[in-house]
This record gives sequence, C-alpha cells and structure tokens, in this order.
Amino acid sequence: MAAVTEPAGVAEQRVILRNVSWQTYERLLEEQQENAAARLNYDRGVLEIMILLLRHERIKHLLATLVELIAAQRGLDVEGVGSTTFRREDLARGFEPDAAFYLRHAARMRGREQVNLPSDPAPELVIEIDISHGSLDKLPVYAGLGVVEMWRYDGQRLRIYRLEDGRPGEVPASELLGGIDDEALNELITAGQTLSRGAWLAMIRRIAASR
Repeated sequence: MAAVTEPAGVAEQRVILRNVSWQTYERLLEEQQENAAARLNYDRGVLEIMILLLRHERIKHLLATLVELIAAQRGLDVEGVGSTTFRREDLARGFEPDAAFYLRHAARMRGREQVNLPSDPAPELVIEIDISHGSLDKLPVYAGLGVVEMWRYDGQRLRIYRLEDGRPGEVPASELLGGIDDEALNELITAGQTLSRGAWLAMIRRIAASR
C-alpha cells in the first residue's frame, strides 16, 4: 500500500493509503470501532484515515446543532445519526461523515441500531468539515451511495451541494431545510464561533423564521 501523509493542520490530520482491499478496509473499521477521534473513508481502493483535532470537533458540533435547530424552527422532522459508517461492498465505497441526518426518512430510521445499505436509505444530508484539505474527494462517494445533499465547510465558508442527475453540484440553498440559503448559514456559522450560546440560538430562530 502506498501512503501519502497530509501536513499537520489545525483541525485534522490525514493519511491516504492506496491499493487497499475491501477486506482490509473492513478489518480497519472493526479495529477503529472504539476510536471516536478517527474517521475512515474508502473509495475503490483509496483509504483516507483522518484524525480529528479540537477545532474540527467544535465546528462539527456547531453545524450539527445548526441543522437540528433550523429543522425544529421550520417544523421539519429530523433524525441525526452522527458519524455512522455507511458502506456498500458492491460499489467499493464507504464513508464516515462528520454528521449525517435523515429528514424525509426520519420516522422510518428513528430508533434503528444499524443501517444496512442498500436495503435502507442513505442519509439525505451529510456534513463534511475539510479544513486541512485532504486529497480524497468524498463528494462522489456520498453521491454514489445516494446522499441527496452535502454540506462542506473548508474553515472559511460552507458550500452546499445537491445530487442532480447522479452528480453533486453546488447550489445556493438547502432544499432539505426549507430553502435556507448559504449566506444565512455562513452568517450563523461565523456568529456561532463568537456569540454566547443564548445569543446564537436567538439569532438562529430569527434567521430561520425570516429566510
């Protein structure tokens, strides 16, 4: 296996391994079950191992909270499934998102202890935080497994991607969250890193109600 190690960043560190078999990927998943500080993503022989640091985890919590609160404000059912592993051997792809959510299938997936693709639906929304810019492009992985909407945050800006004709393309607003646009989301992300929690929650309610 050939390995490429990313330089240490302020939010995450990544190692890319190439020519990794599916069996090796599954064995590593088993070994990493108790390690919440690592993410494994796999795309047809390429394995990314990501070690998460403090800034990454703070942003992840902020974005997941943002989804939950906007959904609640807009009366949308939502079921968060965190960093659950989603994989399909027949496609030789698997991912562990920073956060994932069911909205259209929230009631169906609520209370489930595991997800089995393709008999179960993929989460409709996944969040990816990529501050140190790893070399594995995960958008095609998410799209290939049926994710409808993807949010990617690069440390400066959140961008929204949506599955259209089998390919992810950037869009200006989240259809799943009632059309809230990326400008509003980025305003809330910036504010969430400096405001007190009470002030931030009030801001979310105000923006979600008006936009």
